[in-house]
Amino acid sequence: MTAAHNTPARKAAGIAVPSRLAATLALDKPVQSVKAISGARQAALAKLGVKTVRDLVTHFPRRYIDMTRVTTAADAQINDTCTVVGSVYDIKLKQTRKKWLSIVEITLVDQTGTLMVTCFRQPWLMDRVHKGDWLQASGKVEFNYGFKRMTNPYLEAIDPASPNGGVILAVHPASEKVPAKLMRTLVGNALDAVCGLDDPLPAALRIRYDFYSRGSALRCIHFPHTMDEAAQARRRLTYEEVLLLELHLMLASDQRGRDGAPCAHTVDGPHVAALEAALPFALTDEQARARDELFAAMAAPRPANHMLLGDVGTGKTAVAAFGLAAAADSGGQALMMAPTEVLAQQYARKLGPLLDAAGVSWALLTGTTDAADREAICTGLADGSLQVLFGTHALLEPDVRPKRCTLAVIDEQQRFGVAQREKLVAKGACADVLAMTATPIPRSLALAVYGDMTLSYIHHRPLERTPTVTRVFPFAQRGEAYEIVRNELDAGRQAYVVCPLVGAAAPKPKKADKGASDDDYAYANIAIEDARDMAAPGDVRAALDEAQFLQAKIFPGYEVGVLHGKMKADEKREVMDRFLAGEIHVLVATTVIEVGVDVPNATAMIIEDADRFGLAQLHQLRGRVGRGEHPGVVCLVSASKAPAALERLAAMERTNDGFELAEFDLSLRREGDILGNRQSGASVLKLVNVVRDKAVIEAAHEDARTMLESDSDLSQPAHQALRYEMVRMFGPLKGE
Repeated sequence: MTAAHNTPARKAAGIAVPSRLAATLALDKPVQSVKAISGARQAALAKLGVKTVRDLVTHFPRRYIDMTRVTTAADAQINDTCTVVGSVYDIKLKQTRKKWLSIVEITLVDQTGTLMVTCFRQPWLMDRVHKGDWLQASGKVEFNYGFKRMTNPYLEAIDPASPNGGVILAVHPASEKVPAKLMRTLVGNALDAVCGLDDPLPAALRIRYDFYSRGSALRCIHFPHTMDEAAQARRRLTYEEVLLLELHLMLASDQRGRDGAPCAHTVDGPHVAALEAALPFALTDEQARARDELFAAMAAPRPANHMLLGDVGTGKTAVAAFGLAAAADSGGQALMMAPTEVLAQQYARKLGPLLDAAGVSWALLTGTTDAADREAICTGLADGSLQVLFGTHALLEPDVRPKRCTLAVIDEQQRFGVAQREKLVAKGACADVLAMTATPIPRSLALAVYGDMTLSYIHHRPLERTPTVTRVFPFAQRGEAYEIVRNELDAGRQAYVVCPLVGAAAPKPKKADKGASDDDYAYANIAIEDARDMAAPGDVRAALDEAQFLQAKIFPGYEVGVLHGKMKADEKREVMDRFLAGEIHVLVATTVIEVGVDVPNATAMIIEDADRFGLAQLHQLRGRVGRGEHPGVVCLVSASKAPAALERLAAMERTNDGFELAEFDLSLRREGDILGNRQSGASVLKLVNVVRDKAVIEAAHEDARTMLESDSDLSQPAHQALRYEMVRMFGPLKGE
């Protein structure tokens, strides 16, 4: 660490250094307490999410400019990234004919030559930059129209007598009212205000990992002298972020066990044995291991909080069935909730006969269950005669009151909000929780977001079928995709055509209607994960229009049906029954088919506007075909020319491994996007990258668990500062 970062040096330089306690408490003061922040600047910072001193010192740089690579205009190499310092010879504002795009062109000269700087959509530069000013421009050098050029480089006005060459310049997220140069000044003032603050990490951890102190790490990440110094600062602060999140998740989970008496489930009872005997297949090694890990969690004398992650078609439901049987063996009841009626009905169709054979009573409850059946189901649940209840959001209704719910199973759990998941779990006192998802989540992301849960993975399908072939077609070549589907139909098989929209956009329902399908609420506003290449809304091929077009023009000799989440439940059930029976040959659908649809004779799929879906969603959709004896083929049709969108679609062609796709998706996107929604807690992770920081996440997760084993509430003196920081970041735990 350089002397400039040390408190004695700062005192010698005449900089006031607050006491350790005052510096630590200053973190949570309003941002206007920082030098040079007026009311106007406070408002501008608030728009950037900066409201406290803590927000300002954790307003981390989004990139760095290595000013040690300053070069002349003549020596700047084409396609190289560098910094050129020169004076402004000329500056002009240009506009396109329709005046929708403004272009500022700056002619920068030094003693060796000229560099043209082109800035799009930055007309305010005309008021900030003037002829004769000295600028440093940092960016990629190109050559066109006879000159070396930089397009939208980082620009900063400098004093020619003392240029910034030779330093590492941090570039923070900024705005027009708080430009990057001013932001650096304000961050520096905030660091001065908290100089000497407490370090919440125990000394043993800092020594083990050779971490910077917290104060040094904060200063080095904002004002590094070398890129290695910035990397070491980031490593320390990333670990701290993850450790605090893991501690919060684990403590919140442990608190659930203090509200009542957890059930230590019997996992080797007669219902479990009868279920295993009734299975028409033997569990794979991965399924058996996942079942045993679930049983270990359920048999423990504390509430289980277990997640089963498995790629499409890996047999997660069979593993969950053993949890249902164990609940029955323990004198308890189980609730199993699905995001759609289609999936809930599949439970009844596939798991129902197995539970019958195992002697476990069960029922199905959805939003369209008639009043008499609903009353009978609720009565059986209340008196304990009904042991397992499958259902949709209908399970959350107040009249669903089990006598003794000891297990709550949430399938495709990322499709439910936090409040919905908590409402189901609250149906039982200290009930065990089994969450399942077919969205491939790499272990590093699972630990970062679900650090309070024990995890089981199933990677392989029970039956190693021929892998589904995926091909990408430009919109102009969609006829080839139709030909592939026609060949499958001629061979006696069936196909899906998936469209992003039903028709005209409809508002999300405000509340559940008794006669409405549960799918209305699960899929009312399907999030299109990548809108970078959005066309006009009318260009999107909607399911209703597509079905009419395919029936009339493409597949006139075959029956074309439509399925979407806005249909009434009985209509949807009729369509699915006809498709399963082979009466409908081509099913045009929205992503309502993404989960729970199992038609072995369906072997082909066309996904229209495929670039509008995330990779995880495309992979789930792909899992609907090739589930029988014949291999599947998926055609991704896209009119996009955006390189990033085409790169994502090409990844679908390369691999059928959902976890490999998830790793690739994470390298391109934010962590929450792959899950479809931002999880609680994940939004505070400002530095963590779950692909790059796997080792840090694994270490922090293990350290948090070890720490809580010896200090269950972080009350020991060495851990009190950590607990304080955790509460400041996430708020107090429930009941505190």
